[in-house]
Amino acid sequence: MHFVGLDLAWGEKNNTGVAVIDSDGRLLQLGAAHDDASIEAAVEPYVSDDCLVAIDAPLIVRNPTGSRSCETALNRDFHRFEAGAHPANTANPAFKNPRGARIATALTLDMDPASSSTRRAIEVYPHPATVALFGLEKTLKYKRGSFEARQGELLQLMTLIEGLDKATPRLRVNHSVSWVELRKRVAAATRPVQLDRDEDPVDAVVCAYVALYWYHRPEDVTVYGDFATGYIVTPSLPPEVAPARRRRPAPKPDTEELRERVAHVAALLAEAQRGLTAIRRQLDG
Repeated sequence: MHFVGLDLAWGEKNNTGVAVIDSDGRLLQLGAAHDDASIEAAVEPYVSDDCLVAIDAPLIVRNPTGSRSCETALNRDFHRFEAGAHPANTANPAFKNPRGARIATALTLDMDPASSSTRRAIEVYPHPATVALFGLEKTLKYKRGSFEARQGELLQLMTLIEGLDKATPRLRVNHSVSWVELRKRVAAATRPVQLDRDEDPVDAVVCAYVALYWYHRPEDVTVYGDFATGYIVTPSLPPEVAPARRRRPAPKPDTEELRERVAHVAALLAEAQRGLTAIRRQLDG
């Protein structure tokens, strides 16, 4: 079983991060691709058999405007962590035929999160995943800001990912030469463009781990939305930090109905008492 992570770029000229881990959490491949053909070629050796491909990009987009219902639901939980999702709708040309869905279809992967297929693709989102997995108060800001801040935040994320070596399920990036080389490049970077290049494979590792996490701990994952309207899969927030859900107030009891029930029970008790008295008289006689 292989778990593939794709940090999918908007266009085919930009970097797409690619990561592959096995069911034991070993990082088998780490790198980048560009056009659809190169992405499909990079992952093809790992998706011919049982696989779960986690794609950071919208797969199912039906709504003509606004946000998908899955984005609205996810944002209710993760907005305060600055990990909300951007709206996807078909008014945006990029989502009329989503790139992620095209790649999943080309690889003949089932995109239904409720499917029992052994070869599937799911939509994921690294920001809320890192909040839930690492207990962050806010998302790490490695995509925008000053170079020094971005570099520090990206290195912090990489350290947290390395700490998953002791998690359940285990992720063993520390044993990967590609990961070690990637960390050295990030630490030695001197220009923002270098971080732009190297953040994509890091995000791809997070995507792949979300797939592994769902496989091993389905009870600890939330699927926002559904196949019909679009969905996002992410590790669930711990109950102690999850926003309180709005609950409907309990309906007020029907006073008249309660009175009738009390009267009915009282009558039954009185009848039982009379019967008990009659039995005692018979016994005494």
